[in-house]
Amino acid sequence: MNLRSDANHCFVCGPNNSIGLKLMFKMEDEICKSEFTPEEEHCGYDGVTHGGIVYSVLDDVMANWLFLRGVKAFTAACEIRYKKPLAIGTRVFLEGKCVKEKSRIALLEGKMLRKDNQQLIAETHAKFMKIFME
Repeated sequence: MNLRSDANHCFVCGPNNSIGLKLMFKMEDEICKSEFTPEEEHCGYDGVTHGGIVYSVLDDVMANWLFLRGVKAFTAACEIRYKKPLAIGTRVFLEGKCVKEKSRIALLEGKMLRKDNQQLIAETHAKFMKIFME
């Protein structure tokens, strides 16, 4: 995936962000996918991944569902449900898909699943506002 120059410093996917996660996203059928393994610097407490990191990667897997289609948008609202703690060093799959598009609004869902047992770690429901250049 080639990023626009204004996305190269994104904390989640930017290749030029020295402290970023550098996740790569791809589309498979109608689902945007990625993988992530949290490291020690992503810890919140007691070996558990910080909830803000969990949120950030889920926000990006949904945003990239739009981005990979050439649509500029921003997160207008997002709800996250944390189901299980994510231990540092645990590989997860990320999935984002569109539920509905209407004019300038896109409703998306995101899921984080453990790679080893498919257990749901967290899920998101978000509203994205499309940006139309005038």
